[in-house]
Amino acid sequence: MSDHPSAGNNSNVEKAAAEKPQHFIQQIIRKDLEAGKVEKVVTRFPPEPNGYLHIGHAKSICLNFGMAEEFGGVCHLRFDDTNPEKENEEYVNAIKADVQWLGFQWGGPVRYTSDYFQVLYDWALHLIREGKAYVCDLTPDQAREYRGTLTEPGRNSPFRDRSVEENLERFEKMRRGEFEEGSCSLRAKIDMAAPNINLRDPVIYRIKKAKHHHTGDTWSIYPSYDFAHGQSDAVEGVTHSICTLEFEDHRPLYDWFIENLPVPARPRQYEFARLNINYTMTSKRKLKQLVDEGHVDGWNDPRMPTISGMRRRGYPPQALRNFCANIGVTRSDSVVDVGMLEYAVRDYLDKNAPRAMCVLRPLKVTLTNYASDKVEEVRAPGHPNRDDFSARVLPFTHTVYIEQEDFREEANKKYKRLVLGKRVRLRNAYVIEADEAIKDESGEVIEVRARIIEDTLGNDPADGVKPKGVIHWVSATHHLNCEVRLYDRLFSDPAPDAGGKDFLKSLNPENLKVLDNCKAEISLASAKVGDHYQFERSGYFCLDSKYSTLDKPVFNRTIELRDTWAKIQNQQ
Repeated sequence: MSDHPSAGNNSNVEKAAAEKPQHFIQQIIRKDLEAGKVEKVVTRFPPEPNGYLHIGHAKSICLNFGMAEEFGGVCHLRFDDTNPEKENEEYVNAIKADVQWLGFQWGGPVRYTSDYFQVLYDWALHLIREGKAYVCDLTPDQAREYRGTLTEPGRNSPFRDRSVEENLERFEKMRRGEFEEGSCSLRAKIDMAAPNINLRDPVIYRIKKAKHHHTGDTWSIYPSYDFAHGQSDAVEGVTHSICTLEFEDHRPLYDWFIENLPVPARPRQYEFARLNINYTMTSKRKLKQLVDEGHVDGWNDPRMPTISGMRRRGYPPQALRNFCANIGVTRSDSVVDVGMLEYAVRDYLDKNAPRAMCVLRPLKVTLTNYASDKVEEVRAPGHPNRDDFSARVLPFTHTVYIEQEDFREEANKKYKRLVLGKRVRLRNAYVIEADEAIKDESGEVIEVRARIIEDTLGNDPADGVKPKGVIHWVSATHHLNCEVRLYDRLFSDPAPDAGGKDFLKSLNPENLKVLDNCKAEISLASAKVGDHYQFERSGYFCLDSKYSTLDKPVFNRTIELRDTWAKIQNQQ
């Protein structure tokens, strides 16, 4: 089933080997190619379409597609759709979008395990005819009892010695839907005393009278993952079946099916450590609970650890790929600090996000010595270190907005912002000096009256009195009204669901703050979904794909400029 190697394969292998130390899967693939055991590398990414992909899947995607790319092969996208009750097309479409957003493209058409249901059924018949499979009438509870434990062998099913003819007849009745769910199953006949419990006559077909998202009502029996997975690999000519360590004990069963069936190829399974990351939970069942109970507003909520949630929050795909590359591929389970992911995001955005100004909690400043009808254009760099970013042209006017926290009536010397009688520079514009604070009836400052210091656009004051700091601003008459959503980590516990804990009690009460009266520089009117920005002094932001409208754009905070989480936690 494998294609012949391209002429560039050897050079790809040599180049990959020379660039940097290789992890163990790279070494395996390279040796297989050099020894001629494999002609062309074929990997696969086989998600079950019963939920959205999460950050752990990103590691698997990068590994499977990355190995195919690195060694001149192909990676298949194959949906493991053998459980019709929990699967649907929404999940299928979301998974395809996630893979492509990460920058990968599967080889050939999208594949489904259900494409091979007839082949798998025929191979089940082959096992029955060979005396290696039988229809068992034990209930699920009885089967668990007969299975034994990790320290005690199992017992043979009383139906284990049925004749080939009876098994063929009953299996056909299973297919026709003549038996009720749970009344019987097809099991491989291996060894009920095997130390590896997965070899104790595992179920390979069970009855499920549910409509399938891909095959409709054609089937009333469905193959188990263990039976379908390796055989689907064989049909597709997969050379390296890469999965996480929890499937290591399943490998002998994977190999048993390959050895006992007339498969067209003999793939090999290799296991790596899954991604465990603190302050994060990746159980699909528990993530679905968060969605179903309304703790988040969907699978793509920016607080979720799903790939679609991270995309909506503004995580760049290359940052996720960089993160997966940095954590490496090993066979040792460990917990990765979520700070490594946040660093990868922050590092990429620092280098690639254009700058902009947005006032989150506006305070009006009236410049008393600046003409009320004057509009002056000031220029600001698109990025301080990137000449390829276009400069921004900002309107400067008689009134501007600054952050409420950037003004105090009086303050100590450590406060480097606007204080009555003191000076500060408006970023990329004039130096101003505050003269008066206007308050409402409750005593809250609602306006500051200040003066510009003449001839300070790009220059220091002529009188030698320099400003104490620099603050951001926007014009009060030429700006974009917007909503800003300040997202933080969803959980405050580094292990929210460990040891049977109620993960809902670990929800961070400060995981979202919504500010609906924000003022952004007018250049952000052209922002599109997928664009990233650094709001100067505030963090990295993106336009929200769900709630933004032309009349009221919504910006999501992707991440803060600095890691303040550890500092906050240490203070508590």
